[in-house]
Formats: sequence, C-alpha cells, structure tokens
Amino acid sequence: MASKLHKICCVGAGYVGGPTMSMIAHKCPDIRIDVVDINEKRIAAWNSETLPIYEPGLSELVTGSRGRNLFFSTEIERAIREADIIFISVNTPTKTYGQGAHRAADLCYVEAVSKTIAENAEEPKIVVEKSTIPVRTAEAIRAVFDASDTEHHHEVLSNPEFLAEGTAISDLESPDRILIGGEQTPGGLKAINQLADIYNHWVSEDKIIKTNLWSSELSKLVANAFLAQRVSSINSISALCEKTGADVDEVAKAIGSDSRIGPKFLKASIGFGGSCFEKDIFNLVYLCEHFGLPEAAQYWESVLQMNDWQKKRFADQIVDSFFNTINDKVISILGFAFKKDTNDTRKSPAIDVCKRLLEEKAKLLIYDPKVEVNKIYDDLGTDEENPNVVICSDPNQTFENAQAIITLTEWDAFKDIDYEAAYQAMQKPAWIFDGRNVLDHKKLTEIGFQVRSIGKPHEP
Repeated sequence: MASKLHKICCVGAGYVGGPTMSMIAHKCPDIRIDVVDINEKRIAAWNSETLPIYEPGLSELVTGSRGRNLFFSTEIERAIREADIIFISVNTPTKTYGQGAHRAADLCYVEAVSKTIAENAEEPKIVVEKSTIPVRTAEAIRAVFDASDTEHHHEVLSNPEFLAEGTAISDLESPDRILIGGEQTPGGLKAINQLADIYNHWVSEDKIIKTNLWSSELSKLVANAFLAQRVSSINSISALCEKTGADVDEVAKAIGSDSRIGPKFLKASIGFGGSCFEKDIFNLVYLCEHFGLPEAAQYWESVLQMNDWQKKRFADQIVDSFFNTINDKVISILGFAFKKDTNDTRKSPAIDVCKRLLEEKAKLLIYDPKVEVNKIYDDLGTDEENPNVVICSDPNQTFENAQAIITLTEWDAFKDIDYEAAYQAMQKPAWIFDGRNVLDHKKLTEIGFQVRSIGKPHEP
C-alpha cells in the first residue's frame, strides 16, 4: 500500500461517484482519478458536453479537470490495478426478492466489484465504501477478499456521502463533516489518515470525523432516517393545519425558531423522494427486525407510511375538488423531478400523483426543465402513444384548455410564470394545486384561480 496516494479509482459513475470524484480532481490536481463503469452509454455521456447528471456547477467542474487528472472509461480492471485507493460507488437498491425483500439492500453490485478488486489487485489497496450500504457491509467485503485474494490484505474504509441532489457541488466543497470509519488496527488507522489527507486539501481537520467501521456505516442510515422523519412529521401536521385553519409555514417557522429543533427539513410538501430516504429507512427497518426490535422497526416504517399517505392525500384532494371525476379533464403538471435542480426522478412523488390521476382517466400535460422525455414515459409505465400523457417543452404549452395546474417540483422558474396569461388559456373554473407551497397564493386568488395547497387555509 502506497504511503502517499497518487491514483484513485472510483467504480460507479452515478450520482455519487461522478460529482464526488470531480470535486476531488478539482481540489487535488496532483492525484489521477479514473471513474469507471460498465455502462458504456453513461461513460460516453461523462465524456461529452451533455453530462448524464444535471447538478448546478457540475459541468464546469468536470470540464476543468477532464482529460487533465480526471478520466471516465469502462477500463475497470486496469484502473483497479493502477489505483492506490478504490472507491465503491455502485447502486445498492432495495431487494425485491428472497430474504429481506422490500427491506434490505441488494448488495449484488458491491459483491461483484469486490470480486473484481480481489481478482485484479496486484498489491494491497485501500477500498472505500462510498455507496449507501447497511451496517456490517465491510464485513461482507472483507469475506470476499479473504476468499478470493489470500496474498494481499486490503484495508476497507467506510466514507459515506452526505450529498443533497441539487446542492451536491456546494455540499462537496463546504461539507458539514467528512466521516471516515475503519478498523482500529495500525493498518486501519493508517488508511483512515491517508484518506483524510485527501480531504485535507480543502476540508479543515476539525470537520473530519474518524470512527470505527460500524459507527460510520450506521451513521449514514440514521442521518437520512432522521431527516426523512422531520419531513413526515411536518407533513402530518400539514393535514391538521388544513382542518383547523392554521398555516403550516407559520407553524414550521415557530417551532423551527426553537434552537433545540432548528428550521431545516420542516417544509411541508407532497412528500420526500429520491434514491436515499426510502431505501435507507427500509434498511434501518430490516436491521431492527433482524436484531429482534419489532417496535423500533414499526416506528421507522411509520415514517414511510406517512410519506405515502401524504402523496395519496394530495392526489385524492385533487379528485375530490372535481366532484370525484376528472375523466377527460386536462391537467397541467409542473415538475417531475423529485426536487429542484436535479434531473433525478427516483421515487419522485410526481410519479405517484400522476399515476393516481391517470387511473382516474385525466389527460396530463407534463413539463419539467431537466427530466428527459423518455424518462417520464418510463416512470409512468407508458409511451408517446398514450393520448393521456403529453410531454411539453414549455410550461405555457401545458395551460391550453387545462382545468388545473399542479406543481410537483419546486423549480424556481415556476414562480416567474405569467399566471394571468395561463388563467386566460385555461377552462373555468381554473384550479391550482400547489404541492410544494412555492407560489404566491394571494396573487393567484386575485387573478381568479381556485387555490389549494399543503397545510394552508384556503384563500377567500
């Protein structure tokens, strides 16, 4: 194992691996970084002007380092052989089969990468878990190494990501903390410090937390579970606000001013989405069940149940507003990504809401500034032949003869739409259902819209 790390290999060119390695390449010009993936189409996109991921600031970061010390390729075996340190950043989806189905993480990709490392490493390596993984995954990786490579001892570290899509670049540049877990042995402690040295190029030492392996792995799951819990908590209160006449934003501001609570993740909405929250809570539920803690499992599962209920409640309110029939009604859908400033639709609440409306035979005119057309069709399980799903290239196209506008993603641009013109183009009465509470409801009401939102009293 090299005393100083000069070459990094990252297996997995997705939402974690691509941005993280781009930032390291930018901050550490003396280190060569190879981002490798079996997906040739994805690698080709990383080497093009149109990156496979939309993230503010990412394109500039990649362009500045690509071809200098940042390289994207499918040469996995070569990159592994040449690297001093190997990051595993592959997908860890929730299992859909067998033991732990719909709860536990599927580690087949992690296992495959571990075997590839064992088969191709010609000297001891530092192997870093970057993927979101359940507790004691390092033990499984170690077992693969011990079975397949008896010649070398590879140090396994846990270095979980804490990125929020849409702000990933700023999160990487100014992180709240960097967490590194490893075995508490001389070799493990040395590897921890070597990885810390990379982050020390731009992150102060006091923000680097060093722990044992298991604490690091569990901390990632728990952090996401706590954040998701806050979203579900405020969403449960949003329903109560609508019944009592309270304003959920005012309630959130009041309780968020308490220093013991704080204001973050208290924004009521149609619910959380993305690849991490649901998956990580399912992992936590499975761990609790596995270790004989059914009450703890039920508690964390209720966070997910509340999230599903909030999406269903919102969709049902739309249908109820039209006297329980939206058959053949034209509805404008603004936003499809699970949050603004990303093209990621994984577990997007928009999918569930749109599917519910399609079940009621509504015609949807959908616009999102960054999500590809084919991705929307795929997520809805349909195609361009479906007359009830039309993907528009401009938000104004969605308003023609529509009876309702529904905001499902909080894109800033939606605030600047000419809603007076939209109102004129729509059928009357014209409705707006603001699933993200991002619009000026008072102004919309003055224009003539019937406005419904999350956790707020209806404008008179």
